[in-house]
Amino acid sequence: MTVLADAIVVGGGIHGCSTALHLCRAGLKPVLIEKDYAGRHASGVNAGGVRQLARHVAEIPLSIRSMDLWERIGDLVDDDCGFESHGQVLVAEDDGELSACAERVADLHGHGFTHEELIDGAELRRLVPAVAETCPGGVVSRRDGAAQPARTVAAFRRKAEQLGATMREGEPATNIRREDGLWRVDVGADTYAAPVLVNAAGAWAGRIAASLGEPVPVETVAPMLMITSRVPHFIDPVVILRGRKLSFKQFGNGTVLIGGGHLAVPDQDRGTTVLDWRRLAESARTVFELFPVMREAQILRAWAGIEAKMRDDLPVLGPSARHPGLYHQFGFSLHGFQLGPAAGAVMAELIVEGGTQTRIGALGIERFRS
Repeated sequence: MTVLADAIVVGGGIHGCSTALHLCRAGLKPVLIEKDYAGRHASGVNAGGVRQLARHVAEIPLSIRSMDLWERIGDLVDDDCGFESHGQVLVAEDDGELSACAERVADLHGHGFTHEELIDGAELRRLVPAVAETCPGGVVSRRDGAAQPARTVAAFRRKAEQLGATMREGEPATNIRREDGLWRVDVGADTYAAPVLVNAAGAWAGRIAASLGEPVPVETVAPMLMITSRVPHFIDPVVILRGRKLSFKQFGNGTVLIGGGHLAVPDQDRGTTVLDWRRLAESARTVFELFPVMREAQILRAWAGIEAKMRDDLPVLGPSARHPGLYHQFGFSLHGFQLGPAAGAVMAELIVEGGTQTRIGALGIERFRS
């Protein structure tokens, strides 16, 4: 049976669900196709960082727009998604790193972006009292924070469905092709047809792009996270490091989530990962060195989510350079969670209005055509 829709969105992570929601808000009735269930992979199991801090200048306009949406996320999806805004702090471990931080902040200010603020050791210890005395300062983005990933994806999915999106979960999108002016996608015994196709398939989006004649330099990665036993409250902001790989935050129950970019081994075909415990030990050791209060904590659990990482660490966001009605939204390279609300809004604008006021020119797939 062939089912007509206004748009087909392939991928049920935060980006696919956000795009489906914003298309509904614009008056369209999309179908979203997810081979597992919404939020099964990176979108639902990441660290939940909601940050403008330490981003490439090319994606800062999108990040700023997304932060505006995060600050009223309850109005958008009828759920606050566990979002808390205690800021994010990038810690410099020595004077050399602090000097690099100063250069970064000055460069951003030269571009007209003022969300990052250089701080000295006194302000660092006011924000993060438990940090090692040897750290001379860092950078803070005070509006940043964190949210609950699985809850967030579920909220976007639920709201999109309430507004009229069709959700097809548990079966993959296959045989993607363009026929008679429409994009057609097979799902089980059904075929969906629409003038618009959005490739938001996360770690699997590169395969779709290549099958449609737009290969890109993308790899499949699996960033690891771990959670500790409870320790007395010692920190409110999310903390990241400039040099060593580390990010972490403390929850209200006292547990601490530790991440930072160390990678597991992904099996893309099976959708599974194998953890690298030696790399996880490096992250734990870094936390223990910087925060003595953590030295008695135990690691309770660790996991990884599969996602796509571009060669230049920038996402692919925008229309196809080859096919009418095709749009790409993938490759967010371990930092796409915060961008989800605005990326969906921008995608809906591109589809419905033919353009957007948000500057995303450097994120298009055409940058790889050479």
